[in-house]
Amino acid sequence: MTAHLRAPVPPPLRWSLNMKNLDTAQDGHSSYVWYRDAAEQGNPYAQFNLALMYKRGQEVARDDGAAFGWMRLAALQGIAFAQNHLGAMYYNGRGTARCDGEALVWFQRAAVQGDASAQQNLGILYKKGRGVARCDEQALLWFQRAAEQGVASAQTLLGECYARGRGAARDDALALAWFRKAALQGEALAQRQLGLMYRRGQGVLQSDQQALAWFRQAAAQGDAVAQRQLGAAYAEGRGVAADALRAYAWLARAAEQDDADAQFNLGIMLANGQGVDKDEAAAFRWYRRAAESGHMLAQYNLGGMYAHGRGVERDPLRALDWYSLAAQQGAPNAQFNVGVIYANGQGVARDEERAVAWYRAAAAQGDASAQNNLGVMYANGQGVPADDAQAVIWYRLAAEQGHALAQYNLGGMYRAGRGVARDRVQAQMWMALAAEGGDTTAVLNCKRCALLLSTADLGRVRRLVRQWHAARGASPIAAAPPQPKRPGHGAGDMR
Repeated sequence: MTAHLRAPVPPPLRWSLNMKNLDTAQDGHSSYVWYRDAAEQGNPYAQFNLALMYKRGQEVARDDGAAFGWMRLAALQGIAFAQNHLGAMYYNGRGTARCDGEALVWFQRAAVQGDASAQQNLGILYKKGRGVARCDEQALLWFQRAAEQGVASAQTLLGECYARGRGAARDDALALAWFRKAALQGEALAQRQLGLMYRRGQGVLQSDQQALAWFRQAAAQGDAVAQRQLGAAYAEGRGVAADALRAYAWLARAAEQDDADAQFNLGIMLANGQGVDKDEAAAFRWYRRAAESGHMLAQYNLGGMYAHGRGVERDPLRALDWYSLAAQQGAPNAQFNVGVIYANGQGVARDEERAVAWYRAAAAQGDASAQNNLGVMYANGQGVPADDAQAVIWYRLAAEQGHALAQYNLGGMYRAGRGVARDRVQAQMWMALAAEGGDTTAVLNCKRCALLLSTADLGRVRRLVRQWHAARGASPIAAAPPQPKRPGHGAGDMR
């Protein structure tokens, strides 16, 4: 949650006992004239109100410099709400050069006088480490003081501290209590956070219905995250009957507020025709908006649109650009695809060393296809020195995940005794698993090789296959057709 400085509505005007209330024009003169005259006589409340008029451009041309000057005069006379406003002007660089140190000084002066807004703002400085060393404990302390005065935004910030264990031990019950106090005052951020806690069952009994109730209140106030959560609930039928049209409508509201997750999800709905007419050009536009804001999965999907010419003219170089951005953020599918592009020289010069580097990045995250392809590169000495032992390691990692081509390749290594002791039973076992997974070449090899095995060896193969499935709590089931990635047959197709 982003924390913003708080500048409250100023309290009622205060004057010395012999002065009249000058908040409205009298004798044909504007409020500005009365405030100016009183301010020039040194009245701090008039100085404060005159500063507000310059700050807002009310009855006078907006002039941040003049607003700052009069606000400072009022603050120097000890008016707490003027000190808070002055701190905010230093913090935002409005009417003066930005200076977090000065902001800290003025927030502190107002906060010790009990000004709740300044207490919250001081907490924000400690939270962000602006003008002072970051200190979650001090942030929590000042949020607590403001929250106890009933400031809903401070209650929300305090709830966040407890929910995340910042400045104090994580305490979901306290987080829930402070979010609820703020939510009941109509604070949209608190309503959203309360909805998230109910959705997750965090500190409270999980309830999709309660989550939706709070999301609705926040969404009605324009909270984009709550609108996205409502869209997701309707899309998934979570706590409400599934309704793709309503899902789309709520996601669209959030997306128009530049919520990247909502933009990404709209792209998915449009690309797949989920609840709306299929429109790949519109999907492309939403993916691009989300991708341009750094959304990793949108960058990956946008790369796919360019790679396959969906919703946009096919452009392999732009595909590589977007895949690369997602890959740099750690998306394993994108890392794999970048590896494929460099391995095959698709739209770029072939670069097997780069391909290996990207396969390795995806393989380290457990991507089975990347592990298999990395094994291929080691087996063939492509981009790395040939190393059968390394090839076996990577084939095995992918094969244990049920990757049919890796199982086929691992079986081939056992059959040839490359990187591992020759073992016809192990070879047949992995070939059999690959055949179950839909690898047609493995099916043919299994039949051929079975003729060379004894009845006892075939029995061992069947037992090993059963044990492999049992260890994974599964029975032999045909998998989706695999991608063509065999030693000596290139490095595969992009996802």
